[in-house]
Amino acid sequence: MKKQQPQISEDKILETSWELLGEAGIEKFSMRRLANRLGIQAPSLYWYFKSKQNLYQRLANQVSKMILADFHSEGDWKEQLTGLAVTVRSVLSRYPCSTQLMMMTLPHEPDIIRFTNRMLLCVESTPLKQEQKMQVVTTLVNYVFYFVLDDYQHERNVSAILKEQGAPPGEEMICLLDSMNETDAGLFRRMFTNGLFELMGTDGAFEFGLKLILLGVEQVIKEQEK
Repeated sequence: MKKQQPQISEDKILETSWELLGEAGIEKFSMRRLANRLGIQAPSLYWYFKSKQNLYQRLANQVSKMILADFHSEGDWKEQLTGLAVTVRSVLSRYPCSTQLMMMTLPHEPDIIRFTNRMLLCVESTPLKQEQKMQVVTTLVNYVFYFVLDDYQHERNVSAILKEQGAPPGEEMICLLDSMNETDAGLFRRMFTNGLFELMGTDGAFEFGLKLILLGVEQVIKEQEK
């Protein structure tokens, strides 16, 4: 009897893609591995997605849709941008490699366009020029992307070092810093031993960076109103 092919759909492909991205990261993601996980031949995937880039676009579109669904902030432009940044960080943190996907794709999907438009609406009431408004949302979203990506990569690096060496990376860092002189590493050493680098990736660090951006925007607005 001929073996029956598994039932697949676009939703199943997207769901399984997220599973693979969470397990191995985007570096090891491939259409062949995706097909194997689904129990189908790789060419069958191309009935649904014409390329891996096309699949990435759809995944990024899903992320944008979830951000829009979770974002309900009102108030002035600062409150809206703050709420947006917090929402974007929250969604990206829940879906592995979603930051890379957002950075690797073009705004050629409906929900990515809606997401971009919603960001622009946050600053539409300000007296900024149109190109400045675009720069504000670009700077903000790039900050959030990098913050989430840096935290994700740091966790992967620590896990890799623990697996290879069986010891936390901090012990090796202390040895390295002790071998360097005061001029080259003194301030860095004091900050490291005082645990300041452990603040990276925390809510407090995120909020402080966001505050710097918003204060900068506010200063530009004040200068233009003079």
